[in-house]
Amino acid sequence: MHCIIYQFEVEPQQESEFIAAWEALTKMYRNHAGGLGSRLHQAKAKVFIAYAQWPDAETRSKAAALLPAGAEHWRKQMTAACSKMETLFEMDMRSDLLL
Repeated sequence: MHCIIYQFEVEPQQESEFIAAWEALTKMYRNHAGGLGSRLHQAKAKVFIAYAQWPDAETRSKAAALLPAGAEHWRKQMTAACSKMETLFEMDMRSDLLL
């Protein structure tokens, strides 16, 4: 399994727009592009961390091309809501003890 950790710094008063866009995009990646889903956490005011899972790095690299046309709307909304978006880590799972 291939995993990616993202950090988002969200503009003040844009949290609900960011979360709605993140949820819509995550569902599109899951339903159309082979994504296994993601979890979104709030680390502190304005800082969100997402953890996304993919079957492998190749599936992830091809995913954007498989999204429906509506994905661009959500991508723009998420980008507009953030002052900074960063990929912290891309990694392959070696052991899984989550329930």
